[in-house]
Amino acid sequence: MSKPTGFLEVPRELPQKRDPKKRINDYNEVEGDVNLDMTMKQATRCMDCGVPFCHNGCPLGNIIPEFNDAVYQGNWKLAYEILISTNNFPEFTGRICPAPCEASCVLGINKPPVAIEYIEKTIIEKAFQDGYAKPRIPSTRTSKKVAVIGSGPAGLAAAAQLNYAGHWVTVFERADEIGGLLRYGIPDFKLDKQVLERRVNLMTEEGVKFQVNTSVGENLSVKQLEEEYDAILLCTGSTIPRDLPIPGRELKGVHFAMDFLTQQNKRVSGKKNTNEEIWATGKNVVVIGGGDTGSDCVGTSNRHGAKSVTQIEIMPRPPKERTDAMPWPNWPMILRTSTSHEEGCERQWSIVTNEFLGDAQGNLTGIKISEVEVKNQPGKAPSFIEIAGTEKVIPCELALLAMGFLHTQHALPKQLGIEQDERGNIKCTRYQTSKENIFAAGDARRGQSLVVWAISEGREAARAVDRYLSEVTFLEAKDEGALLLK
Repeated sequence: MSKPTGFLEVPRELPQKRDPKKRINDYNEVEGDVNLDMTMKQATRCMDCGVPFCHNGCPLGNIIPEFNDAVYQGNWKLAYEILISTNNFPEFTGRICPAPCEASCVLGINKPPVAIEYIEKTIIEKAFQDGYAKPRIPSTRTSKKVAVIGSGPAGLAAAAQLNYAGHWVTVFERADEIGGLLRYGIPDFKLDKQVLERRVNLMTEEGVKFQVNTSVGENLSVKQLEEEYDAILLCTGSTIPRDLPIPGRELKGVHFAMDFLTQQNKRVSGKKNTNEEIWATGKNVVVIGGGDTGSDCVGTSNRHGAKSVTQIEIMPRPPKERTDAMPWPNWPMILRTSTSHEEGCERQWSIVTNEFLGDAQGNLTGIKISEVEVKNQPGKAPSFIEIAGTEKVIPCELALLAMGFLHTQHALPKQLGIEQDERGNIKCTRYQTSKENIFAAGDARRGQSLVVWAISEGREAARAVDRYLSEVTFLEAKDEGALLLK
């Protein structure tokens, strides 16, 4: 193990983030370069406990104590090899994962947990810096061809794994660039797109083919796809946003969050927007929804120069620390303050939106809201009761709906003739749909979730596809290690 007394001697520490007053003037990553010395000290805090709950907390089953020890020993190459044996994209999870592994860290019972996410980020950045993050090209190839539809984290992970297994993989993406949510959903101040480009270039060297501006079922027929490929894997994400059908929804100034974020990501990359421009500049912005997407809207609005930014959430304000209802090592539903919130935002909880208000020209001018109390009933979804006398109007010229996503788009599953479940997701048995040669993974299969879960889904689906094509697979399942290519 790493230093036996490290957890007693070294406090949790993370690098200083850039000054909020300065960083809101650009779209560079909030965090600066990695600090190797700090990372090695943080790795000493790992207790190498008898039962490492961090393994189970991580959807990928990352082998965390082992790569922490390698970091402490200064063996960065070994740490990299351990890390990529379970995680295809540590550069993504090291930046945008909420770190469920840290919530399960044994040290976290009575002390701040090990800084696992930051250690992962340092390992992968060191690997690219020193040149041992090289293409892993399979030594042999099969004759099988696999089409992966969608290039988000699930699609990319599946494509990488299937390519390592020796199959010929083509990833189809309807947008003009590869990355899906990573490309157009996550702001650059959280994930610089050069980091994504670096990974896509590496996968291209490994033999994965990418085809953009290709919408299966539209400019590429389903029939052609089924004729040319031995297996099809759907990683189309959960892209239908939850709407808010209340009076005034049609007013100018009410937009879905992802439309707002996508436009800004395109601006940063120098692309032109073909749709109506959405700007927060000089406006009172209200973000409806308290999750990560809402937080990204807050950070983007601050960078636009919004007059004010308010984020409202229908659920009650979470506690600051664990309660008896959320004991360790379960994921705690506690209050989390993002870097975007640090830059300026008023946050309100237990708020319901009743009506969008506008002027004679159809422009949004305000939002009518009320306070609510939640009523929980066993076995049922919570209900919300408005509190009499709390209704008020807040000024608003831009409302961003960030209330999550419902399910994947249904057009392609219908054309392929595969079944969907009661929630509108693609119905699968061990990632295999109702057609034996068609598989699904990620948000399209399990519903809206985390990037780390999408990567896990892609890896596990690749294993299912490989077994279907080859009757046996050397792509190991979670907690069994992974295929290491030399």
